[in-house]
Amino acid sequence: MSDNLPIIEFPSAIVDLKYPLRQFRRALDGKGPVRIVAMGSSSTAGRGDVVPYPYRLEMYLRQHYKDADPHPEIRIDVLNRGKGGEEASDELRRFETDIFQDSPVLVIWQVGTNAVFHNDLYDVDVVAAKIGEGLAQLRDRGFEVLLIDPQYVTKMLWDDRAELSDKMVQLIHAAADRAGVNLFQRWALMRHWHVQNGVSFEQLVDPTDPDKLHQSDWSTWQVSLALKSAIVKAAGATS
Repeated sequence: MSDNLPIIEFPSAIVDLKYPLRQFRRALDGKGPVRIVAMGSSSTAGRGDVVPYPYRLEMYLRQHYKDADPHPEIRIDVLNRGKGGEEASDELRRFETDIFQDSPVLVIWQVGTNAVFHNDLYDVDVVAAKIGEGLAQLRDRGFEVLLIDPQYVTKMLWDDRAELSDKMVQLIHAAADRAGVNLFQRWALMRHWHVQNGVSFEQLVDPTDPDKLHQSDWSTWQVSLALKSAIVKAAGATS
């Protein structure tokens, strides 16, 4: 990947979350660990030498609440519950063991990529219904939720997948709106970098991935920074 990367933007209209993270904010004023569970597929679990976003997010949040907004009585723990190749219908079966038992203050759920990538195995409308079912379970248990939609990368735009990707993104947005939960618009953010800031797909995509599906270490890093900023802003000022 070229070292001459363009300057990228983080438009507030894309990055900012719709709802305040009140439970997360209250937890910051307590003591002990503040747990966040990251549920998802390979974008969450990680692949090859790319450091996945949950580990970066943990580091950035810990740094922020140590230096910029000191909270010496707490520690941010981001628990990585990603499993490559899964989609919402698979992940629902792991909610009890991988989310509920940890009692997190925030659940980040990355969905939709495999419904498009493995379009021979999944139906996006069925996946959308499962996302809605999962959001209902999470809300019924009182969890604060943040959805992450798919990555804007080469494979998601090849052949018939471009139209399917757009549909999946729209279905995820609709599910978030119906459930009243936050959505981190990864698709729109990465598209902005590509279209408006001139970032090439060679820079966005992991060069070691023959499928051209997974993000590069650099783009994962940038998405992690954007996600951290979105969470901190939605949590607001703390005492």
